[in-house]
Amino acid sequence: MFTGIVQAVGTVRAVTPRDAGCDLTVACDGFDALAIGESIAVSGVCLSVAQAGDGAFTANVIAETLRRTTIGALGAGDRVNLERALAAGDRLGGHIVAGHVDGVGTIARRTTAPYGEEIELSLPREIARYVAEKGSIAVDGVSLTVGEVRGASCVLYLIPHTLSASIAGAYAAGTRVNVEVDVISRYVERLLRGDGE
Repeated sequence: MFTGIVQAVGTVRAVTPRDAGCDLTVACDGFDALAIGESIAVSGVCLSVAQAGDGAFTANVIAETLRRTTIGALGAGDRVNLERALAAGDRLGGHIVAGHVDGVGTIARRTTAPYGEEIELSLPREIARYVAEKGSIAVDGVSLTVGEVRGASCVLYLIPHTLSASIAGAYAAGTRVNVEVDVISRYVERLLRGDGE
């Protein structure tokens, strides 16, 4: 489990095709003590560390992950948000993030605002219904508050810290991002449907 508070920005060293998936190697300062098997969120995607050392880690990425996320579009030199899994007793500064990406959204527009930046995020219709005004959403692993819902899109506000401490500072119209909706909304829907649906 994660909180959506980015701890570092890493740089992709290599993407090596492997069967139907790939091995993703990411260089990351300050993550020297990664353990084999440890979970780490890479731009919101929960991956397991397969190898670690020399200031980098490698994770095995399966075909399903490549199909549902932006990981398959990464190449050497690309930057990614990183967060280690929440430890017992840590502060939950964002919201509950599983690292199970629901789909890929697209930045529709980005504009300057008095407090930082405002972005409009276009969402796949099948996940847009789970997004609520003043609710939480994870975009590339960053916990954000939804400012406004506009049909199949939502407006998000990025403060200067978020822009400097994550890859959000590079967002532009057309940028594709990993999206995870608030997991609580999915459980509520399941309970309301009942076992017969």
